[in-house]
Amino acid sequence: MPPDEIEENRKRLESAQGYSEVWRLTKHNVRKVLDKGRSSMMLFLDDMPLRLGAYHPLGTNNIVLNRALVQIVEATTNSTKLLNAFVYVLLLHEYLHALGYVRETQVRPLVYQVSKDCFGEEYATTQLAKLGPWSLLQGLPLDRLKAPKKVIEIVKDFEKANRRYIV
Repeated sequence: MPPDEIEENRKRLESAQGYSEVWRLTKHNVRKVLDKGRSSMMLFLDDMPLRLGAYHPLGTNNIVLNRALVQIVEATTNSTKLLNAFVYVLLLHEYLHALGYVRETQVRPLVYQVSKDCFGEEYATTQLAKLGPWSLLQGLPLDRLKAPKKVIEIVKDFEKANRRYIV
């Protein structure tokens, strides 16, 4: 991508206010780099083991994100940029699964490629794609932390329709 588009992606990610804004950027970048896309995705937040960041149940339009893990990143990084980069990498990974890339050996390099093409080599998203999102949490005893289980929740207005049905 041209440097001005890379800079625009960085600004959009750093100023994103919530899941839906990070999601729109994720979808935009996948369309730009891989020329693929899918609509009607839904995001759920659930408390899962901390070694699991997110998952996409095959055959659905759902992404389930580990709410407790996101909260830990939010509390420990104290940086909107890093939090959004973390969420971006997790959503991108699961979105690629939703687009039909089933094997991890396919998805991980694509997460890196999209991140690098859209943000540049040294940016937080690309580094998280390269080193793994848990690199933000090095030194934390995640295996000893237990998050209280809450009810799974759906993120409202995660993906707003961009088409009108009634004209």
